[in-house]
Amino acid sequence: MEQKYPLPPFSLETAKEKIQMAEDAWNSQDAKKIANAYTITSEWRNRNQFINGREEIITFLTKKWQTELNYKLKKEYWAHTDNRIAVRFEYEYQTKDGNWYRAYGNENWEFDENGLMSKRFASINDVEIEEKDRKL
Repeated sequence: MEQKYPLPPFSLETAKEKIQMAEDAWNSQDAKKIANAYTITSEWRNRNQFINGREEIITFLTKKWQTELNYKLKKEYWAHTDNRIAVRFEYEYQTKDGNWYRAYGNENWEFDENGLMSKRFASINDVEIEEKDRKL
């Protein structure tokens, strides 16, 4: 049985641990490693896209980092219940033409009993920034 610790039900400490693990994984930009933290049938809403399953996650992330260069993400705990975690986040990236952006958003996560994320719903807004205004 595939498991990804910590497992639900989450305490404040284990919810924050799960968030840090997700932040570290996304900053690695290793699409396959990231996808393995999700169920095989995981459901995502990312902005206006609906993504289902690990293969679609890998495809989505691979394309994402072909256009979002110098990517750096920071996640922050917002709330949790037994098997759900809510986070706020911001990340910065540069486009191929050299422009910098900061994306702000919120994510709602739901986990199965094995600690794999079964649902991820992300609302994200991008703001163009000057390179001198980068924080991450």
